[in-house]
Amino acid sequence: MSLPLDGLTAIVTGAGRGLGRAEALELARLGAAVVVNDFGQPGRDGTGEADAGPAEETAAEIRAAGGTALAHTGDVADHEQARRLVASAVDTFGRLDILVNNAGILRDRMVFSMTEDEWDSVIRVHLKGHFNTTRFAAAHWRERAKAAGGPVYGRIVNTSSEAFLAGSAGQPNYAAAKGGIVGLTTSTAHALAKYGVTANTICPRARTRMTEDVFAGVAGQDRTGLDPLAPEHVAPLVGYLASPAAARINGQLLVVHGGMVAVVERPRLGAKFDSKQDTFTYDELDALLTTHYADRPRGETFAAVEVLGLRRAEPAGNV
Repeated sequence: MSLPLDGLTAIVTGAGRGLGRAEALELARLGAAVVVNDFGQPGRDGTGEADAGPAEETAAEIRAAGGTALAHTGDVADHEQARRLVASAVDTFGRLDILVNNAGILRDRMVFSMTEDEWDSVIRVHLKGHFNTTRFAAAHWRERAKAAGGPVYGRIVNTSSEAFLAGSAGQPNYAAAKGGIVGLTTSTAHALAKYGVTANTICPRARTRMTEDVFAGVAGQDRTGLDPLAPEHVAPLVGYLASPAAARINGQLLVVHGGMVAVVERPRLGAKFDSKQDTFTYDELDALLTTHYADRPRGETFAAVEVLGLRRAEPAGNV
């Protein structure tokens, strides 16, 4: 019996541990040949010597289960190394069909204390890392589509976070990067749709090396004996979005954890005001907007996760 991803090739970044590892295993279980990318630094803040071990271990696990996998240890935040990652998939397996971007680091601090390096490093790994691999994968699919004279098969699954949705106070760099990833994904979805490629974003909630302190107080097992925050709860959605069955899903944002998937709609207007003159005056805006926000506590911000009915961890969604 054929599997949903038979004959397809996937890249998963940050796949040596946690979510990326679970996603790589799931794609392989569904039949894909997987390029397992992980820079292998031991610190979740991106410190320490690069190590091939994590990527090799995940690739070996896939092969031991009867799948096909290649380990790659390049830094996706480096433009040239990202190019080589995509090239390695094409050179080894003849094509690239699926790109799952998951690699990331954390350097948490309040905005008034954050250093320039703490800001730049997180933006670099998350946002630039997503762009780098997307750029070269997109070029590959565009060239294939031109050669074929029509659409080809391509799937991108990017990783954002509820920190973007709700605004995690101690993570201005991380929240900004994750918001940027959503913008990158929707732009990519529009640009590549004519080539047959879809691009979607997930906001996963999972217990990993990155979130061990965030979810330290959350129960480790439910009544079935499974951890409701296990990365394995997220991986099936990634496998589905990478499959032919998800061909009509493009430019979407989905929150996923513990047996739940929520589709997040694009922002809607909450209120609209028109000036009685050619342009607003200060007094008119004061009368309209001050009254509109009068019943809200001072400093309150809109939290999308509350609208979704999701219980939020503090800080939310460090993945």
